[in-house]
Amino acid sequence: MVGKSVPRVDAYDKVTGRAKFTDDLIPDKCLTAKVYHAKIGNGIVKSIDTTEAEALDGVVKVVTFKDVPDHCYPTPGHPWSVELAHQDIADRNLLTGRIRYYGDDIAAVVAEDEVTASRALKLIKVEYEEYPVEIHPRKSMYGSRPPIHFDKKDNVLARSNYFIGNVEEGLKQSDTVVKRSYKTPIVQHCHIENPISYAYMEKGRIVVVTSTQIPHIVRRVIGQALGIPWGKIRVIKPYIGGGFGNKQDVLYEPLNAFLTTQVGGRPVKLDVSREETFCNTRTRHSIEYDLTAGVDQEGHLLAKDMMAYSNQGAYASHGHAIAANGLTAWRLQYACPNIRGEAYTVYTNTPVGGAMRAYGIPQAAFAIECFMDDIAAEIHMDPLEFRRRNLIEGYYEDAYLKPIAANTNGIFECLKKGADYIHWDEKRKEYANQTGFIRRGVGMSLFCYKTGVWPISLEIAGARLVLNQDGSMQLQLGATEIGQGADTVFSQMAAETLHMDVEDIHIQSFQDTDVTPFDTGAYASRQSFVTGTAVRQCAELMYQKILDYARTLLPNEKRALSLDHGYIYAEKEPVISLEEVALESYYSLTNSSAITAEVSTQVKKNTIATGCCFAEVEVDIKLGKIRILNIINVHDSGKLINPQLAEMQVHGGMSMGMGYGLSEQLLLDEKTGRPLNGTLLDYKLMTALDTPDLKSDFVELEDPMGPYGNKALGEPPAIPCAPAIRNAVLHATGVAFSEIPLTPQRLIEGFQKAGLL
Repeated sequence: MVGKSVPRVDAYDKVTGRAKFTDDLIPDKCLTAKVYHAKIGNGIVKSIDTTEAEALDGVVKVVTFKDVPDHCYPTPGHPWSVELAHQDIADRNLLTGRIRYYGDDIAAVVAEDEVTASRALKLIKVEYEEYPVEIHPRKSMYGSRPPIHFDKKDNVLARSNYFIGNVEEGLKQSDTVVKRSYKTPIVQHCHIENPISYAYMEKGRIVVVTSTQIPHIVRRVIGQALGIPWGKIRVIKPYIGGGFGNKQDVLYEPLNAFLTTQVGGRPVKLDVSREETFCNTRTRHSIEYDLTAGVDQEGHLLAKDMMAYSNQGAYASHGHAIAANGLTAWRLQYACPNIRGEAYTVYTNTPVGGAMRAYGIPQAAFAIECFMDDIAAEIHMDPLEFRRRNLIEGYYEDAYLKPIAANTNGIFECLKKGADYIHWDEKRKEYANQTGFIRRGVGMSLFCYKTGVWPISLEIAGARLVLNQDGSMQLQLGATEIGQGADTVFSQMAAETLHMDVEDIHIQSFQDTDVTPFDTGAYASRQSFVTGTAVRQCAELMYQKILDYARTLLPNEKRALSLDHGYIYAEKEPVISLEEVALESYYSLTNSSAITAEVSTQVKKNTIATGCCFAEVEVDIKLGKIRILNIINVHDSGKLINPQLAEMQVHGGMSMGMGYGLSEQLLLDEKTGRPLNGTLLDYKLMTALDTPDLKSDFVELEDPMGPYGNKALGEPPAIPCAPAIRNAVLHATGVAFSEIPLTPQRLIEGFQKAGLL
């Protein structure tokens, strides 16, 4: 089954509308909760009056920051650690009187219906003491009065650095030294389904049904937020309408869990609006980079230096891990004897930065890959040739994190496929030295991406298989299907190892922390790699258990047994059907024992996926418009479990990457930090009219670390498109833009400075 484009196991239910999402499961007479958000960007609540709201007919309960448990808790979807040094920063409360960004959560209303809850919010009266707002990390890092978090002397959440060789000496030895700065924007995930949950109490326990990527982590964080034992909480995850990392954070589930305890355990729904999703959930960090590099006369990198400033927003969430991941990418892929990296993650009075698809690498890759083109332009070398001269060929490992390595490295094959498709050599010559206001160019970029989080963090996954009476299998996992096709891939993996048809693997798509094996969730392109390892081990165990039981039914059979598509074989002869074995295991009067298998495994391995993007664009200099004529992503992601799903993943990531490069940016008011375009009307996503035909291709090198030769694919497609488009604009116009998105306003300004207008 592995390597085949089998249909998605959830396709029929989704296209017919039978798939159940959280909102489809809301119980009758469910109360509605709404959150009162701050109307300032920085300050404290001096007074709050909820009298009128509480008196409104239909209001059941109003709570403020004065009423919630005084527990600070962390929110990121990271594995917990028994070691304090590996625990996330706990700086969040259910509600707060210390306002740190515009829209911070002050109070909540629980009412009989949504209209009443909305009316009650308008009756709450709040008086503030305002402080100055700072939305820029380079300014905020030097501190504010008072600090954004009182327990810190400044606003720097964390800082890290590393040194390889001697950068200063390498720069002295270089024939050319290039310095550039780059900046990436705040963007939102824009998944179809907004964060939503409902909570109720049952037998003295809190049950939360939620649209999340990380149900087992949500359970732990609710316990920490409420200060109650984790076993008193049950989390259920139905089908989910996208997450992209926003739901790899614990959002409003802890507040919802608290609210049900305040209304006698009645069910309470907390449905977040699109505007709240933009402002009050998580965003992709804006990161600024200062880069320096030195090269010799042949164009070989001798030294390179990175300084990064990450805008964290008001709360820690995933914190410094995002910027640190970009620092790691700076020392991978390109050969260089002298490397230095340093990064600051800084609190500001802005919406909170968290995980988003590819976890800091779209930011770092934009800076790195634009920089590579800018160096090539400085020394008058073809940018593809410059990269070929500096890329590491074959196996390499991270100098600091030894388990992270490119065990297979298909980047040169990827580059050849991409260059051939886009006709690189011909078009670089054809589009050189253009004049006029309509110009064309080709550009490219590449990426590398590790698979999972080991050794930086824990990797653990579990799987359970149950043999049904008819010889089919139930498969239960704590890993979550979030729209990416995970359930299909896991079903294929189990079928492959058990030598069965995928139709005979019945996977449970809902996760329930009371039932499903422990798994940390969907993130870091880990599931097919980490959870896939657990699936394989569980399937191998089940395979052996079936044969062991079959042996008891065949006492005179001395030949080796095997299982293949519903039959037990002795060498090549079928001797008993799997259904007969299953029925005996359930109902034998002498030897009944239902056959099950379960594993929980810690995965201590990692591997690097690579790839590239090539783009051809047409630039209208007068209008400041970019039209993508042709674009391709080529990926080395090891063995493809399902080629059609792989292509789907790449196309979706390319769309996100193009939007990142061309139009998406959450704009904030400089004085208040208030989002200015926090709706889908004003925030400019790619549409079908903006999107060219998307092309994807693959280099399939079986990776020895992957359970089936596979490695990361889910996040990498979103990484290389933005810098490839920017570099194509550089080729077309000669203008090297240092900031995205490449909106008409930014393009016109750049063309005016360059004298093209």
